[in-house]
Amino acid sequence: MTEHPSSSELIPTAVPVIDPFSNPARFEGLLWRRAFAYLVDLIVLLGLLFLYKIALVVLTVATFGLLTPLLILIAAAIPVAYHTLTIGSTAAATLGMRLFGLEVRVWSGGKPGYIQALLHTAVFYVTTSFTGGLILLWPLFSNRRRCLHDLLCGTMVVRRA
Repeated sequence: MTEHPSSSELIPTAVPVIDPFSNPARFEGLLWRRAFAYLVDLIVLLGLLFLYKIALVVLTVATFGLLTPLLILIAAAIPVAYHTLTIGSTAAATLGMRLFGLEVRVWSGGKPGYIQALLHTAVFYVTTSFTGGLILLWPLFSNRRRCLHDLLCGTMVVRRA
């Protein structure tokens, strides 16, 4: 007769996710790190938009201006795509965040997917544009120095472990 495996052998063991709230050291120095990381991201975005501007001029001339309205709409998508693709990647951080040792995590401790990264980016741009950037003062008064868009999207920025 064959033996049946026990119930503990049938249940796969999952990789434990470390709760980011349990380590206060991951929240130290977040404000200045986030500010400088965003400055780096702005420089990267300015470089990307400069390259895009060159392509826009070339394509406008090549198409006699027919594609210009569509190309201008694409310009608005560049910052959204940059943040979404970098935050949703396996690094879970923009280039500036990587430079300053930060990463984005969801409340359960895992990394955000592309959909959550898109939501995070969209809420960031909507809240900062409607408040003229004043909403970025929110972390001064919140626990764990979380921004409003972090709270609304179920994410947090922490220092890399």
